[in-house]
Amino acid sequence: MRGLICGPKLAACGIVLSTWGVIMLGMLGIFFTTHSAVLIEDVPVTDDSIYQDGNPQRIYAMYNSVGYNCFIAAAIYILFGAFSTCQMKLNKQKEYLVH
Repeated sequence: MRGLICGPKLAACGIVLSTWGVIMLGMLGIFFTTHSAVLIEDVPVTDDSIYQDGNPQRIYAMYNSVGYNCFIAAAIYILFGAFSTCQMKLNKQKEYLVH
């Protein structure tokens, strides 16, 4: 079968992992872009830059940057899930042709 790269179990595992990745990274992206205070430890900012000029816009820009990175990673997981779904369909088609 042309284009078949992985077996049915690996394809199913890829679907499960990509589903979880999309949900988790999508939620993290939403929380970062809404500037959730709980996630301040995950923003690449030092204590000196927080208190440098008292302007929170720099920190908000860093929150948005991390949030956009989460959305980009979620999009990559969507592509991985589509690939895994195609592999699952090819495995089903191969199984149908053999029997």
